[in-house]
Amino acid sequence: MYGIDTDGPGSTSGAVDLRSDTLTRPTPAMRRAMAEAEVGDDVYREDPTVNALEERVAELFGHQAALFVPSGTMGNQIGLRLVCEPGQEVLGDADAHVLTYEMGAAAALFGLSSRTVVSDGGRLSADQLIEQVRPHGDWHLTATAAIAVENTHNRGGGLVQPLAELQRLFDWSRGAGVNVHLDGARVFNAHAASGVPLATYGRLADTASVCLSKGLGAPVGSVLVASAERIAAARLWRKRLGGGMRQVGVLAAAGLHALDHHVERLAEDHEHARLLAEQLGVDPATVETNMVVVDDVPAPAVAEAAKAQGVLVGQVSARRVRLVTHLDVDRAGIDRAAKVLTQVVGELTGR
Repeated sequence: MYGIDTDGPGSTSGAVDLRSDTLTRPTPAMRRAMAEAEVGDDVYREDPTVNALEERVAELFGHQAALFVPSGTMGNQIGLRLVCEPGQEVLGDADAHVLTYEMGAAAALFGLSSRTVVSDGGRLSADQLIEQVRPHGDWHLTATAAIAVENTHNRGGGLVQPLAELQRLFDWSRGAGVNVHLDGARVFNAHAASGVPLATYGRLADTASVCLSKGLGAPVGSVLVASAERIAAARLWRKRLGGGMRQVGVLAAAGLHALDHHVERLAEDHEHARLLAEQLGVDPATVETNMVVVDDVPAPAVAEAAKAQGVLVGQVSARRVRLVTHLDVDRAGIDRAAKVLTQVVGELTGR
């Protein structure tokens, strides 16, 4: 199957696993933090570790409140429901995760319509989106209630959205009665690569879902940020979706540990990605964060041959593979992967 965000459960022991940064495992220090976490019943809002995580993430992103959720998909879908009513429309990029990989949840669960625009490799153009917005008050048209933005962009190869375009879109939306939702699954990577403060990214969206289980290396969990009023409603939606969790501080503790120890080190992943690109003959200028895309190769054959030599890669399409660096792959692993992939690609393509 092509285009999936991960390529199956778990990591192959001893392999250099570059399929996704979702495959990271908790570090020993993170496991200790989880084991020692103070817990309570989160449905009653009595888990102190969850409360601390939510307060911290809300502050980091410049919002009033936050909600810990089991997954980025749940965070995204609740976020969209908070800013879009049934029968209204979400507008987004044709390759956006919320509209490509989340199983039509907005329509299936909430009755939200969606429409897409084809961008230049996932790069945000405020004008392109604005031109496609359908106004409220015309009973012939489905009104656009929200625009979804993804930063970094997964299928765009981990590109960082231009701050000027994000600002222009948000400024325009204030007078247009349109909300902005940020899919910030890898927004920490965007922050590390661009130097843009997390609060700046957060304040350019009405709702935002940020992931702890990708580059930050927590085993599970995302956090939805918004106004206090919207987060109060989000708690109801989380409960309806089966996301009411009890002594979940053992997971929130992993998120807190990641925020303390794994944000600054994302720059190492980005450097590894550029090194990998250079060794594979991919233009490093196309590598903005922790993803390397190798085009025009027989992806299934490359993946199979590399796997036989202990290197796992993701297949984006029949002719494209994706390599994602993360905290479980050190410099030696990068060099090993580059050597194997150079050999495999050369044998299969004659390059």
